[in-house]
Amino acid sequence: MTDIEGPEDGRLERAILELLDRRGPAATICPSDAARAAYAGDDDGWRALMEPVRRAARRLAAAGEVEITQGGRPVEPAEARGPIRIRRAR
Repeated sequence: MTDIEGPEDGRLERAILELLDRRGPAATICPSDAARAAYAGDDDGWRALMEPVRRAARRLAAAGEVEITQGGRPVEPAEARGPIRIRRAR
């Protein structure tokens, strides 16, 4: 697994940031929210975007724009296992 950017990665990063902009400063989103927002279809094809969204969130975390949380607490992106949430960096 790598964090090298592909053609859809900018779109996924924008989806994350746009969703967070629509919510309160302390609000979080699930990666599936961004995957659904970025997916153009009306079926469950958004599921294929889950790992690319998680990678996009890791890049945004490295840039200091977001935090990845588990159980309401920030975690190191590389150490996150299982369900995560994404929020604006504090």
